[in-house]
Amino acid sequence: MTLRLILMRHAKSGWDDPSLSDHDRPLNKRGRLSATALGGWLRGRGYLPDLVLCSDAVRTRETLDRLNLGAKVRLLPQLYLAPPGVLMQQLQQAEQMPTILMIAHNPGIADFAAALTAAPGNADFLRYPTGATSVIDLPIADWGGAKTGTGRLVDFIIPRQLI
Repeated sequence: MTLRLILMRHAKSGWDDPSLSDHDRPLNKRGRLSATALGGWLRGRGYLPDLVLCSDAVRTRETLDRLNLGAKVRLLPQLYLAPPGVLMQQLQQAEQMPTILMIAHNPGIADFAAALTAAPGNADFLRYPTGATSVIDLPIADWGGAKTGTGRLVDFIIPRQLI
């Protein structure tokens, strides 16, 4: 059996209001456009998650809202600035759904994507800019069996390619 994991770094956030904590920073105009475009890309390619695991930061929640995917959502404070090990732990504990989208932050999400797959020779994949999205298939029957180095990168996109 194969399960599909979509890993997304939140879209571009703003730094305009110095009174806001990092956790509370919203998307900027480019980030809002990018998130909407990424949602269209996901829907257009049929990469529709059954469940979304999303950091509870403002910018990740706004990214999710603009994707317009209609999936079940779990907001997880543990995903805020999480390292790859925490991302893996949360994935392994997830409900058994065929496709999961995880929205989190760098450097954790980039390192997690690279750990799961044989990273392509793509500079954008290695930097994992805001909005970077990987579609990864894992040869497992349940999320508890997810392991590093076992994923196959099916697709990868960054917002600059869409807008």
